[in-house]
Amino acid sequence: MSRTAFSREVGGLLAEFRTRRSPWNAAALRLLDDTYTFVSTGPRRHEAWAHDVHAVLHRTVTDPRGWVRLDRDRANPARRTVPAYPFAPLDPANLPAHLYPLEAGSAVTALAIMAEEWQAEPTPVRFRPDRDTLLADARCLLERYGPGARYWTNATAAASDPAPDFLAAGLQNTTSHCFHTCEYIAGLDIFEDLGVIAVNEEEVGVFWSFGAY
Repeated sequence: MSRTAFSREVGGLLAEFRTRRSPWNAAALRLLDDTYTFVSTGPRRHEAWAHDVHAVLHRTVTDPRGWVRLDRDRANPARRTVPAYPFAPLDPANLPAHLYPLEAGSAVTALAIMAEEWQAEPTPVRFRPDRDTLLADARCLLERYGPGARYWTNATAAASDPAPDFLAAGLQNTTSHCFHTCEYIAGLDIFEDLGVIAVNEEEVGVFWSFGAY
């Protein structure tokens, strides 16, 4: 067996193991593993939850439940230049000023459209035959944080309305405050992003989608 084939087989077995370990893992992989996304949960240790989000973005904490994390840049050498890559270094004190409260239903649709590509998306989620399945996966991801969870987004549509319909707009028509780095590293330019943050008494969840070329 060639090294490439072996790596592919090991990767497939690992994905299968992660999927079987919990329904949450399976939902995360189905919904967001094919796009440029960051999905990670960390413990809630501070009264000001922005400090806990900061720790998640910098990969200094692990998932309290040991569940799957989607992070293609975890071992990226770009982090030597920008430790939170692909995020810009954020001061926890300034982070909440660029976020808006979001109702739970809108948080679900925001996660669902992260299954889309930023550029040249042929089939937005609202038109896909598996639309309801994608929404169900998004609900599964957020149900982890419980009915009392609070949500925030960097999408400017939530500035005047905490319940925007992200599904109707689609990823390409969603504008936001940029949390991504502007550094041009290793030939990759990141130009758009959309994020959702979930907060409860025990955990903070970070879900982020990036457009890059």
